[in-house]
Amino acid sequence: MPQFSNPYAATSDQDLLSEAFARGEDARDPLSKLRAEFVIPTKGDLRNQRYGPAENATVSAGHVSRDDDHDESIYLCGNSLGLQPRRTREYVNRYLDTWASKGVFGHFKPLQGGLPPWLDLDDALKEQTATIVGALPSEVVVMETLTANLHLLMSSFYKPTSERYKIIIEGKAFPSDHYAAQSQLAHHGIPSSALITITPPSDDSPYLTTEHILSVISQHNATTALVLLPGIQFYSGQFFDIELITRHCHSLGIIVGWDLAHAVGNVPVKLHDWNVDFAAWCNYKYMNGGPGVIGGLFVHDNHGKVEKAQVDGDAEYNNDTQLHYRPRLSGWWGSDKSSRFRMENKFVPIPGASGFQLSNPSALDMTSVLASLDVFSMTSMEALRARSLRLTAYLEQRLLRYDNKTPPYKIITPANPAERGAQISVLLNPGLLDHVLHYIEEHGVVVDERKPDVLRVAPAPLYNSFWDVHRFIEIFQEGCRRAIVQKGKASAQTPNGVA
Repeated sequence: MPQFSNPYAATSDQDLLSEAFARGEDARDPLSKLRAEFVIPTKGDLRNQRYGPAENATVSAGHVSRDDDHDESIYLCGNSLGLQPRRTREYVNRYLDTWASKGVFGHFKPLQGGLPPWLDLDDALKEQTATIVGALPSEVVVMETLTANLHLLMSSFYKPTSERYKIIIEGKAFPSDHYAAQSQLAHHGIPSSALITITPPSDDSPYLTTEHILSVISQHNATTALVLLPGIQFYSGQFFDIELITRHCHSLGIIVGWDLAHAVGNVPVKLHDWNVDFAAWCNYKYMNGGPGVIGGLFVHDNHGKVEKAQVDGDAEYNNDTQLHYRPRLSGWWGSDKSSRFRMENKFVPIPGASGFQLSNPSALDMTSVLASLDVFSMTSMEALRARSLRLTAYLEQRLLRYDNKTPPYKIITPANPAERGAQISVLLNPGLLDHVLHYIEEHGVVVDERKPDVLRVAPAPLYNSFWDVHRFIEIFQEGCRRAIVQKGKASAQTPNGVA
């Protein structure tokens, strides 16, 4: 991985802690304009208990008007659910208008000023998606959801034998990945002990060195059929060395797939050049497609070929052909588009990732993803990565400065900027999390937590600003101070002063 240095490490406290510094960084960054492409909830919106924006917050049930209701919230939760692009509403309305005025013809008829016909929407998303994940357009497809896609891909790529049957995953991978791998083993009648987990060498840190990952794979190489790892670890925010790990697996004859839920739209990846076998992702985190929206997958061109071969046999059959392609669970939307509606019951897979499609994908979902992709097309992953490195470097340095004393928390995301994306995970001292969360949420901050003591803070480079980070730090650190006081009071009120 490339090495990056923190550009703010030597900045004086007087400058770094000032509002003017954050404002200046935003003013100098040309990508700051992309924030205007998104709907930023106000603090009043978040407090309002009624549906919709809090324009009438003073009369909303259960809501007491506050002076800062109209201030923008501090939304640092793009690692969980990205904010809504402003154009999403426009695109979805076009979809609704097409459905209302054209009915079934919306599948087939190009319309002036409209979106692509629904039949072609999946193709319309390919090029921009491929750019984001470093792939050929033929290697990607927008379809299904993340875990469903992992199952579909593993049904094709996990081919256990008596010698090679193990699946290696990361020990603290998202639970759904565990469930998918475990059920694949059970589906093949293989004991659960064949699931090998890579766990940190130390109980004190979630960090996994690349050397440790490679050593575990090497240890089990003779009996391993598949390695499935996250591009970015959801809890710690660690960005794994996808290229090196993939190359190592291939040198041992092992298929390797990647869950890119927290990596897609966050960090640049080069799935084609790195010879990744397969990958899957969701489109609702950094991709801003909306909650539970349709996902995506990648199948390397090496595995997506559909070839014809002559069939041996008597002369009368010499002109027949048989298709050779990687076996997969098949559906009609993955079959040759030109013959898709002939109902011939002959599966002719589309070459590449599209041949893995099953059912007619949701045009509404794809429309929502298209809106976000059109925002991404206004910049590049490399430019977003450069902005993200500055934002997280600023966040890190602000977190490390706490009242000229040791903070009541520590950063568990790798200090090397090359080993992290937009997310920084903060481990609070025991007993502080609930108090801190309550305080910052009351003050319009949105992050997410992982029990018992971790806050995940993710300044998404498409719409978050240095000003967001500055405001977050001021509220978060004040929340920490108050939480320490509250914890002290609670401890003093218990018998013998023991909490």
